[in-house]
Amino acid sequence: MRILGLDPSISSTGWGIIDVNGNRLSYVADGFIATKAKDGLSQRLHTIFNELTKVIETYKPDEASIEITFLNENPETSLKLSMARGVVFLMPALYNIPLYEYEPNKIKKALTGVGRADKKQVETMVKILLPGCAPKNNDSSDALAIAITHSNLRASFGNHAA
Repeated sequence: MRILGLDPSISSTGWGIIDVNGNRLSYVADGFIATKAKDGLSQRLHTIFNELTKVIETYKPDEASIEITFLNENPETSLKLSMARGVVFLMPALYNIPLYEYEPNKIKKALTGVGRADKKQVETMVKILLPGCAPKNNDSSDALAIAITHSNLRASFGNHAA
C-alpha cells in the first residue's frame, strides 16, 4: 500500500509518500511545491496542479490523506488556502485515489501521543518512524505525518473517503 500525504498551502504545498506493508512503514519520498508570491493566484494554483500531477504519476499512490484546515483570522489568507486546498483535494479524484481527512490534533496525537505537540516534536517522530527520512521542510514533514496517521487509522474508515 502506497500512501500520499498532503499539506496544502498557497505558498508551499507539502507532499510525502510512504509504503505500508502490514505494520511496517517505509519512507519513499517527500517534497514541497513552492509558488512565487509575485505570480497571480491562478498561476500559483496551476503550479500546484502541475507539480502534484507529476508526484502522483511518478509515485502512483493507492490512497491519499490530507489535514483538515481551519479558517485563519485573515479572510484573504483563508480564501487563498481554501483555493489551494481545492486543487489539492481534486488531484487524487482525477486519478481515482481515495482521499481521507484528519484533524490536526489527531495527527499530532497519532504521532506523538499528545494532541497539542509542536512541529518539532512531530518532525522528530516522523524521522523515528521513517528511518533515513530527512524532510525537505516543515510542509513535507507535515505531509509525511499525515500519511503516517492515515496508515495507522485507515482501518477505522472502511470505505468512507472524503
